[in-house]
Amino acid sequence: MNAPIEALQGLANAAAEAAAAPPFSPSRVKKRKKAEPIPRNAFPHVVEKGLVSDSEARELFHIFFSGCHLFIPLFDPAYDTYEGIMERSPWTFDAILAVAGKIRSGNNPPGPTFYKALEEAQGIARSSLFGPVVRNEAVQGMLLLAAWSTNGWLPSGHAMRMALDLGLHRALEKLADDGGKKRSEEEERELVVSSRIWLCLYWFDHQMSLGTGRPIVLRDENSIRHCRVLLNHPMASPTDVRLVAQVELIAQKTQIYETLSPMNGQVNHHTLAFIRRANVALDKWWHDCHELHLQSMDEDSLLVKILDGELHYAKLWLVCVALRGVSWDKMPFEQRELAFQAKDAATNCLSTFLMSTAYRAALRYAVHDSLVTAAFSGLFLLKMANLFPSELDLGAIAAQVEQLAQLLSDVAAERYALTLRIMLANLRRKVGMPTGGPTTVPSMGPPGGPNDSMVMAPFVDASGAIEDLGFPWPHNMASLNPSDIPVWLQEQSLTDLGLPVNGSDGIFMNPNRGTGWPGEFAPMPEAW
Repeated sequence: MNAPIEALQGLANAAAEAAAAPPFSPSRVKKRKKAEPIPRNAFPHVVEKGLVSDSEARELFHIFFSGCHLFIPLFDPAYDTYEGIMERSPWTFDAILAVAGKIRSGNNPPGPTFYKALEEAQGIARSSLFGPVVRNEAVQGMLLLAAWSTNGWLPSGHAMRMALDLGLHRALEKLADDGGKKRSEEEERELVVSSRIWLCLYWFDHQMSLGTGRPIVLRDENSIRHCRVLLNHPMASPTDVRLVAQVELIAQKTQIYETLSPMNGQVNHHTLAFIRRANVALDKWWHDCHELHLQSMDEDSLLVKILDGELHYAKLWLVCVALRGVSWDKMPFEQRELAFQAKDAATNCLSTFLMSTAYRAALRYAVHDSLVTAAFSGLFLLKMANLFPSELDLGAIAAQVEQLAQLLSDVAAERYALTLRIMLANLRRKVGMPTGGPTTVPSMGPPGGPNDSMVMAPFVDASGAIEDLGFPWPHNMASLNPSDIPVWLQEQSLTDLGLPVNGSDGIFMNPNRGTGWPGEFAPMPEAW
């Protein structure tokens, strides 16, 4: 009963003694706190546990750094070597192998290595929910699990909070202002890595919010203000230029979304003026970043093509946010002109994908966001073709969409390919388009190596028979539930050119829904 009172009395006595001590008493001198060494890894990686052989792990690691790291520019290949990541972070190491295992399987069911690496990575992730995180690489591992997931909202949120706990949001400011102090190479590397992780996480988290219509959680723009400092640093990575471009673009898209979204499709002269200014700003962003890219690569390089595609898609996205909820039959002339501007942007976006051999080959490594960019452009063109059949070249649009659907099927993105093919079949039935002949489409080579060959693949018109969609379909017609088709794609919504409130979740069919359709798809683990 007396313990709390005695403890308080002891604290009071200690405070009195401290106050009575001489001003320069040794007891008052504060010693600089030494940084505690980071404890050793608590979890072994899959190679150490004997779940995956060293040779197979090296093969998967090579696959990841053949293309995956371009879409999530978290790493510096010169620093993040096989041995380096294996030693520093079993979590990130296992996550890399899981992602690469999924890429390697292509259209086939994932092999046992994928499931083993994923189970280990997710097991370590679960342990971080209620325990302290001491390594920056833990954020990398969590972000990788989120990026290649079909639903990365929750894991990306956890990665964000881990990063805030570790203070990564202050890394760029420290990197930009050294305060006249000379840092050791280890301290400098720590700041560079922390800055890169924070920028990638900031971009990804904002993109997840804009892409799904959820509120943006992090509002601190000061944490990315010095992002270009990374480009001139001696420890810069070849992909940092893409990372900086992504961060600067997402900042512009956030401002666009927050300005246009509250208008709920009310397009007046103020809206049109804002859209014009936004287009000018996007062009300036592309010009500045294009110049940065050309300092270290040529015009036909993959990262430059990705930058081009992002400009065209941003202009399409801009109009679709402005036209949200607006029906074509109620559009005044100005809004109709906006729709045709968006059509041009969608066409340019698809052309960037289909005309670049490097971009086509890289799509097998892509994350959800990049696949949405391509597929939504095709869906928008099909909607425009439904609304303005006499004013558009339907044959050219159909050919582009056919090629894109085949390309997405080749890279195991069947969810997006299926949605495109259903929309294309519907358009052909409505306007009586003849079946297209063989279409030249890219042939995808094995992961980890370029393949520029082309093959001729026929695309059969879907004029009534389910099998004609060119897609594995359940034999039982009743297994296709009308509720599997999102409202945005249904007949009554064809006049709506705006972006759904829930973003991509309201656009693409989900093959793994609980309605039993389609039976041929083995469901992936829930986080994938």
